[in-house]
Amino acid sequence: MKNALIIGASSGIGRELAKLLAEDGYKAIITGRREQLLEEIKATNPEKFVVKIHDVNDLDSSDILFESLKNEFKNIDLIVYSSGVGDPNYELEWEKELPTLQTNIIAATKIYGLAYNFFRKQGYGHLVGISSIASIRGNRHVPAYFASKAFQANYLESLWMKGKRSKAEIYVTDIQPGFVDTPMAIGKTFWMASTEKATKQIYTAIKQKRKKAYITKRWRLVAFVLKNVPSSLLFKFT
Repeated sequence: MKNALIIGASSGIGRELAKLLAEDGYKAIITGRREQLLEEIKATNPEKFVVKIHDVNDLDSSDILFESLKNEFKNIDLIVYSSGVGDPNYELEWEKELPTLQTNIIAATKIYGLAYNFFRKQGYGHLVGISSIASIRGNRHVPAYFASKAFQANYLESLWMKGKRSKAEIYVTDIQPGFVDTPMAIGKTFWMASTEKATKQIYTAIKQKRKKAYITKRWRLVAFVLKNVPSSLLFKFT
């Protein structure tokens, strides 16, 4: 049986992806801070889920988590980092920026490094990060979130490069969603995808071992525009 670790599985994309993995024959190790929500997932199929209470911002607990994986499982085939935060910050209040930087950069980097080295020693594995279409350009209303997702996208690409040169069979996938109907979504936006639809496309990209995937597919067009539009024009719409 294949084993998958989903960091941040108590809600949103992580939760739905854990269900898809279990349905597809994986044993899913699901983590998060909210034990009750994780136990609700496990109750749907107790043989397929293993609950680990874990706060990504407690960096020492991440070390402990990965050490426990070595002791409890023969192998981990897939690791998904699905934790993320980000709120509008019009006045650049440090108290709002800090949690975003801690979760989306510091905690993510810690997990990515632990995961890559785990796979390197194991000899194979697939690391998946959920960054965002926001990684492509800046935004005056949510600067820390957009910048943190750019960091993740570049870090994941760097690990993809390392994986290509490694003797181990390591795959790295950067998932870049647009607007998805999760607890992080704020207000009504265009092209808002349901969590179920977005997660199905994410899982397809994972199975195909894609380097990068825009979710849903129509966001590939937005990505193209964002990469090529002049900053002077972008400023008028953001």
